[in-house]
Amino acid sequence: MVGPDGFRVFPHDPAVEHWVAAARLAAIEVLAGGGERRHGGTWFVGVDALPSAPDGSIGGVPLAGAWHAHVKAPPNWHRAQLSVVFPGYPQQDPGESDAAHRFRRDRDAAHVDGLLPEGPQKRRHLREPHGFILGLPLDEVRASPLVVWRGSQDIMCAAFRAAFAGIPPAQWGDVDVTEVYQDARRKVFATCDRVEIVAEPGQAVLLDRHILHGVAPWAQDADGEMRMVAYFRPQINFADWL
Repeated sequence: MVGPDGFRVFPHDPAVEHWVAAARLAAIEVLAGGGERRHGGTWFVGVDALPSAPDGSIGGVPLAGAWHAHVKAPPNWHRAQLSVVFPGYPQQDPGESDAAHRFRRDRDAAHVDGLLPEGPQKRRHLREPHGFILGLPLDEVRASPLVVWRGSQDIMCAAFRAAFAGIPPAQWGDVDVTEVYQDARRKVFATCDRVEIVAEPGQAVLLDRHILHGVAPWAQDADGEMRMVAYFRPQINFADWL
């Protein structure tokens, strides 16, 4: 899908730019309506916040582009996430531990999508198996870019294969993979290159579903009031996740 690096950045595409222009207008309206912000108000979560249609279109503009040939598109697209980062990201929320804040600040809150923290101890379980991650920048992403660890999808996938070995896929979500996840992540930090992905409207970023990724802190010398990215992460069957 995306090659050995685990990610691919597509060049400017008029079809993508057309969708992004419509999505940006919708995004401004969404932000004006309020909504939950975290980390001292420096991150708008925006899950399913954009009014995209089941075919992925927004405002009548189709979801299209060269990236489409590299994925298995779902029969119905979920509403796109609107992820917005503001200057000063990340600030520490009340109730957020110092360790969690340091990890967000110093390790870009590196994670694999779909592994949700549960309970007071934030134990990790696979609850949302995604097929891929598609990022569409709605403005220039330089101040607080998406971060990936090159090739980390192989390490993470191998760790989860071992963790789920012999367990029916329908029961994978019951398995506590916290230690497996943390150990694999440490191996990634020690062996994989950290890459900041700088992109602009009209480009598309495609990520392998197992790649370790996060968001860099807002650069102190960066201009701009915010940076916005629309994300699609279609869910697939548990059995297909590995």
